[in-house]
Amino acid sequence: MDWTAAIDKNREALKRVLAMLVAMAGLGDGGPFPFFRQKDAAASGFSQAEKSRLSPALTLPRNLHRAIAKLLRPAEAAVRRLIIVAARGLVVTLPPARPRKPTPKPIEPLLRGFGIAVTVSRAELRRAAAARRAAERRAARPKKLSLPLFDPLRPWSVRPWPVAAGGAPSGMPFRRLPGDDPVDATRISLRLQALAAALDDLPGQARRFARWRARNAAAAAKEKQRRDAGIAPFKRTGKAARAPRLWPLKPGRPPGWRPKSTHEVQDVLEVVHGLAQWAMEKPNTS
Repeated sequence: MDWTAAIDKNREALKRVLAMLVAMAGLGDGGPFPFFRQKDAAASGFSQAEKSRLSPALTLPRNLHRAIAKLLRPAEAAVRRLIIVAARGLVVTLPPARPRKPTPKPIEPLLRGFGIAVTVSRAELRRAAAARRAAERRAARPKKLSLPLFDPLRPWSVRPWPVAAGGAPSGMPFRRLPGDDPVDATRISLRLQALAAALDDLPGQARRFARWRARNAAAAAKEKQRRDAGIAPFKRTGKAARAPRLWPLKPGRPPGWRPKSTHEVQDVLEVVHGLAQWAMEKPNTS
């Protein structure tokens, strides 16, 4: 099979879908955010000037917001599977792990808790001021979003609301939302920008997926060595206590799948889903 031709064909189809979504939201070259690379520096400067005049609150009518989100979800799933196909057979070398330096805990808060006066030196004041300025710079940076490599999984702890005899969930007042009230579209804009960045740099996203796959394989090999040596498994704490993802795709149908296709993005999703499953199969060495 010609994998390069399949990747290029589905990539162009997804670019058409993305251009349609950007036009629906009014976020193209004539809208608030430039989603595609400009041809020259003058055009890029014009786009940045238009972006600087934009009000921080970006809103869309609710019905348009829902229509875009309904097509954006399968588009993200299709691009995610296209990245998996592009990473087929890609081997990367991970850099050696850097040892973590222990962070010393200052004793001043403990002494102040006991009512002991502590004199702060000028060096400590300068460090605190530098840390405050760095935090302000980080907060002033524009928000960016990267396309997740994994399908979102349904949380197991969420239970559906009990449905009363009238059809509405008991304990929840039923309220019909208007169709044209303004809804915050900042998240939709960031997701569209992440989708455009992934399609624009598909080889880089493939290397990103290959690095995750290599880290996953290295962690599995290390855990196997610990089990063979009779060492207790490594106990994770904090955020690392969650079970790591072993498979990037969710079980069953892909996100945004429909039994009857009504849009081009659903046809592309069905094709790239099969290609991704095929690309992730282990080679038969028998």
